[in-house]
Amino acid sequence: MAGQQEINLDTLSTQQLTAVKKQFDEEVEHLSNSYGQLAAAQSKFAECLRVVKAQSPSPAAGAGAGAGAEAGAGKKEVLVPLTNSLYVKGLLSEPDKVIVDVGTGFYVEKSTKSAAEFYESKVKDLAANMQDLEAIVQNKSNNLRVVEEVLRQKVLAGGAAPGQASA
Repeated sequence: MAGQQEINLDTLSTQQLTAVKKQFDEEVEHLSNSYGQLAAAQSKFAECLRVVKAQSPSPAAGAGAGAGAEAGAGKKEVLVPLTNSLYVKGLLSEPDKVIVDVGTGFYVEKSTKSAAEFYESKVKDLAANMQDLEAIVQNKSNNLRVVEEVLRQKVLAGGAAPGQASA
């Protein structure tokens, strides 16, 4: 944040303080929305991680699977989303491989282990970004409270001494 500078709020007029307050309000709202979007993205990646981990073949499954596993011949039944609310049954021919959306419309085939690592990394990165953003929002909110307090004091002082309000 190289563009920041300290300003003595006592030297600003009520109109200038109102403008500063409005700017802080907008910044806090924008940053809060961004935080919500990061939280939603983290939730989606965490859900993908859960699904990939549930999908990955466990070592015990091969040892004691019995006759039921032979009928599926290594295929795994899944629900395939056609829309947000419509799913159809499908069979995975290679349950140890998944297609991962790596962003901007690009998809990569990965092993379930590699996909889990990818999603774990994404969840951790987003958690770090959210923590940084939370600190920034807290700082902006504190600055907003200070501006509001100075503005309130100026308005009260202006009401008590109307002759000084124009100075």
